[in-house]
Amino acid sequence: MTLDRLAPGQRARVTAVEGEGAFRRRLLELGLLPGTEVERTGQAPLGDPMTYRVRGAVLCLRANDARNVRVER
Repeated sequence: MTLDRLAPGQRARVTAVEGEGAFRRRLLELGLLPGTEVERTGQAPLGDPMTYRVRGAVLCLRANDARNVRVER
């Protein structure tokens, strides 16, 4: 399952971060490391981007970017 599939209020644990180069590095630097717990907290009025709580911080990610983060519930 990928991060964009979580419903608001659902939690999951990151299992893998896909992508290459600077894009993948950016996701990792934002705290999306394997083993990290993530909670989807909401979304913009039109559905994209979505907000997530990661390590006490709130991140905003576009659905297209969130599809590169694999999670398990």
